[in-house]
Amino acid sequence: MKQVLQLRVSQHLALTPQLQQSIRLLQLSTLELNQEIEVALAENPLLERADDPMQSTVTLSSDGTLKRANGEEAFDASASNYTGDVASDAVNQATDSFASSEFDPAERRADDLAATDWNSSERRSESEDDERDVSHANIVTVTLREHLLGQLALKKLSDRDRGLVAVLIEALEEEGYLGEELEDILEMLPDELAIEMEELSTALCLLQSFDPPGIGARSASECLALQLKRDERGPAHDASPAARELALKLVTENLGLLAARDFTRLRRIYQCDDDELRDAHMLIKRLAPHPGRAFAKNESNYVVPDVIVRKVKNTWQAFLNPEVMPKLSINQAYARVLREQRGTDGAANMGSRLQEARWLIKNVQQRFDTILRVAEAIVERQRQFFTHGEVAMRPLVLREIADTLGLHESTVSRVTTQKFMLTPLGVFELKYFFGSHVATDAGGAASSTAIRALIRQLVAAENAKKPLSDSKIAEMLGEQGIVVARRTIAKYRESLRIPPVSLRKTL
Repeated sequence: MKQVLQLRVSQHLALTPQLQQSIRLLQLSTLELNQEIEVALAENPLLERADDPMQSTVTLSSDGTLKRANGEEAFDASASNYTGDVASDAVNQATDSFASSEFDPAERRADDLAATDWNSSERRSESEDDERDVSHANIVTVTLREHLLGQLALKKLSDRDRGLVAVLIEALEEEGYLGEELEDILEMLPDELAIEMEELSTALCLLQSFDPPGIGARSASECLALQLKRDERGPAHDASPAARELALKLVTENLGLLAARDFTRLRRIYQCDDDELRDAHMLIKRLAPHPGRAFAKNESNYVVPDVIVRKVKNTWQAFLNPEVMPKLSINQAYARVLREQRGTDGAANMGSRLQEARWLIKNVQQRFDTILRVAEAIVERQRQFFTHGEVAMRPLVLREIADTLGLHESTVSRVTTQKFMLTPLGVFELKYFFGSHVATDAGGAASSTAIRALIRQLVAAENAKKPLSDSKIAEMLGEQGIVVARRTIAKYRESLRIPPVSLRKTL
């Protein structure tokens, strides 16, 4: 083949570094944006930030209030919403301690209780309100393991029995169930201890007598039965003997039928009437199927809204949240030095840093401007939602907002992902206001969000003895002019976590 040279003229789209940075910043959440800015501040000396992102960080003070980093009070909060992170040892560590002569959980827990000094004279001298707040804060920071070891320390047991109960406590799951079989736990124990299965079973019975009721159960049936057998305390202590006896039979023999709400078969099996079965059912509903959940660590996820919607002169308007807008600027001292040393060898590198800082400031500002434009367009089209709620949500797609603002659909998709709007009805992701539509008899369209709200209202107002089926809900919506298939109703109902008709039926 003969090699030749050809000259061609063509046009193509090229993404400049500035455009690539603008696209990347647009799809970041508020937290990710702050992380990106912190990296830029560490790498670029010509970039500085006037605001301190840590000012919005809150910490829990000793008086039960949340304080900002600058010492200002953020808002009142109960210390019970925050629990300490206490690490738990593994089962093998418990068995090693049990095998050693130094293992004595009773003495160890007694030392902890003495150090805590729950009933010290100093605490009694404080006011009643402070005492209640402090004691409540201490209670909620106790883990399930510590709570059970504290009860074990008060028992008069031999070191051998005490160690076996401690091993079982270490084997408990977070919800209070014994997740391993006794045979497997027995195999994990050292052979030289010569522990018998009968000893381990006795230790389990002792553990199941601890608080909370139902602890150490190996199944939901056993957990509920343990609670029903507590006569002196617990939800079953004030129930009638007949209701307790029937409830105990239900949870031990036919818990599956009760979960399926097959009341007809249950009445036939136990030869009882509706009133007796209803009393037993209500008693079972008062029990705690997860006894250890009260000691679980609750981690709250907080969302910082990017946009705030308020009603101004009978008109809903969107505003950017000033708390999430970083105040970036060029370091004037470095910029002045750069102007004075223009033309030197080091000025070229610093000049590129200056350009990068200007690009970042411009792209961050453009990011928030685009978010505000999209939010204003959403508020304009969903005015009825902010006034009447979900039932007034209108159908909306990304293309409608994109065509209105002259943007691409992908840009609107980036803006509405992980960006949140604070409204009088709550905090919503911008994507929440977009949804598919369902045709109506009048030739219009209804939003899927509005249909879900209608389904929730219909189920909430239904007769518990005769709950509405999916077909009946579809028929009722059809009477309102909304044509929805039964399968669509079932899909929406499942997305709302509403159980089917068979599980909503009561006596």
